[in-house]
Amino acid sequence: MSYLKTGNKRRIDRLLIVSNRLPIGLFKDEIGNWQVKASTGGLITALTPILGNMNGLWIGWSGTLEEVDPHEVRTLGGKETGLELKAINLTEDEITQYYYGFSNKIIWPLFHDLQTHCDFDPDYWHAYQTVNRKFAEVVAENIRANDYTWIHDYHLMLIARELHALGINDKLGFFLHVPFPPLDIFLKLPWRIQILEALLHYDLLGFQTARDRNNFIHCVEAFNIDLHHDARRQVSTLTLPDRKIQAGIFPISIDFNDFAQQARSKEVNKEVQKIHKALPNRQIILGVDRLDYSKGIPQKMLAIKNLLDRFPDLRGKVTLIQVVVPSREDIPQYQQQKSEVEGLVSEINGEFTRTGWIPVHYVFRSLTRTELLAYYRAADMSLVTSLKDGMNLVSKEYCAARIDNTGVLILSEFAGSASHLRRNALLINPYDMEGVANAIHQAYNMSKNERQSRMRKLRERIRTHDIFWWADAFLSSATADMTNESPMV
Repeated sequence: MSYLKTGNKRRIDRLLIVSNRLPIGLFKDEIGNWQVKASTGGLITALTPILGNMNGLWIGWSGTLEEVDPHEVRTLGGKETGLELKAINLTEDEITQYYYGFSNKIIWPLFHDLQTHCDFDPDYWHAYQTVNRKFAEVVAENIRANDYTWIHDYHLMLIARELHALGINDKLGFFLHVPFPPLDIFLKLPWRIQILEALLHYDLLGFQTARDRNNFIHCVEAFNIDLHHDARRQVSTLTLPDRKIQAGIFPISIDFNDFAQQARSKEVNKEVQKIHKALPNRQIILGVDRLDYSKGIPQKMLAIKNLLDRFPDLRGKVTLIQVVVPSREDIPQYQQQKSEVEGLVSEINGEFTRTGWIPVHYVFRSLTRTELLAYYRAADMSLVTSLKDGMNLVSKEYCAARIDNTGVLILSEFAGSASHLRRNALLINPYDMEGVANAIHQAYNMSKNERQSRMRKLRERIRTHDIFWWADAFLSSATADMTNESPMV
């Protein structure tokens, strides 16, 4: 049964979505009045029709450090998005310590197996608890009987615990968009027991991959929490001494049809022609990554250098277009990452450039949707070198945009998407620069028939498991016990 295709026929009157940010951007016009612009993204695309069908409510931070009248956000945001929105105001200190501190200097690097980047400042933990409590209080003020509350991502792991402390015992779901680390990494977290116990307050926990779900279960078992479960099922029931919860595998995806349709547009075709004209008679390797140390961009550059060293016949015949989207530039590690990448690009181009050919074209900015789709369409290969990724939607977007059924996906085995695209992508270990170079060489020499066979299968896999399938799968599992139905996974 689908929430999106048949409407809500379960015992839920209304859906509450809770995330760090609302699905809008706020800005002031020339005379100082607040203006609202709807944000974009897969999560918003998937949840907007559900909220519309169920008269739902989206709760999140306003996105600005200025005090905003929640009623004004509700009115303006509703006109722009058609959604009911509830804004939470956070202070500059709360954003510094809860968001930039605990969320992005502790949880983000730790959950990506990069604990050396962590700053375990106790003040961050105190702020994280305070802000999660603030979110919970707003949820408690707005929740009604037969509501279902779906909380998203690592910023808000404590909300269920805080709601239970407030006497709210309604059904609560949580989806973790990032990886969950293995036990030996999770042990580094000073507040590991508090986090685990807080997560066990949810009725349904959603993870991207079996690896992430099983890592969570192993951590729970390690702390002598009496637990019985069946890890063979996609949605496992975890039996605790005092309650039962579910932990499921729900790989997030994209709006496949929307990407494929836009990739056919005249505007995109025009941009593709420009790219081929600027870079004639060569195969294009494409990297599209947010500026983040988890994306393995320096490793990608070292692999390109290794490729050109070991396969001189490819000089002048391949070009890497590396797009880096700015992110969190005020965090020192991100500034260091940018400097390292730019240094490697300069080194490679300085060593290998010759008349009429530059091996690496470096783009440091955000792209429009038309530009992004044009790069996807023009690129003969997509090179994803994530050191750890919850999913990596670039790998799925690239395939969806390949309306000609060509192109080769070279994908890190540490990206969540590798768990269900592995059969038809070329899997790589991003730390193995020779192995990555070999995969590029293999893709360069791959026959057209093999390219098309692989890409057709990749596209069909993504088409049938799109963002709407993901939302339906989670909500069907969340409410199956209300109607004695089997979860849809």
